[in-house]
Amino acid sequence: MSRPATKPDLIKTAKEQFEKLEQLIDTMTDHEQNASFNFGNGFNKKESHWDRDKNLRDVLVHLYEWHQLLLNWVKANQGGKPKPFLPEPYNWKTYSQMNVGFWNKHQATPYAQSQKMVKESHTAVMAMIESFSNEELFTKNHFSWTGTSTLGSYCVSATSSHYDWAMKKVKKHIKTCR
Repeated sequence: MSRPATKPDLIKTAKEQFEKLEQLIDTMTDHEQNASFNFGNGFNKKESHWDRDKNLRDVLVHLYEWHQLLLNWVKANQGGKPKPFLPEPYNWKTYSQMNVGFWNKHQATPYAQSQKMVKESHTAVMAMIESFSNEELFTKNHFSWTGTSTLGSYCVSATSSHYDWAMKKVKKHIKTCR
């Protein structure tokens, strides 16, 4: 799948990928939805998220928190309060520590609540995307606060790209459960 580069493609891809994620989760038994991840002996992925996320709830709250990052960043900057995408003290070299903070924050969040949270935040992100023109989303330097990237690129990362990441992890979990 190619990375969306227009507003219609962004909206279509984000909606489709979120629906695929929801459909994938719907195929899971209650046990699979609530079970701890166990990717099997010899599973060795280098990315830290494979060790960080212990269950489906962790994946869903991760998506929710990245939606919140996007929504809060856009709202602040649109409101004239300059704010970087990643909150201090994090940067693109240390954001994995921020993700661990999100993980810690939600250890008491019930799975059912995580589902509700990510559905609501996805809806909010989609509404926010709809409020921008194609030019605002995909023209470099349209907003000073997006730096060398486009607003649309941040939106793709927080939606369809992240949903793809989540589905890979969930599919691996399902495969080892069955």
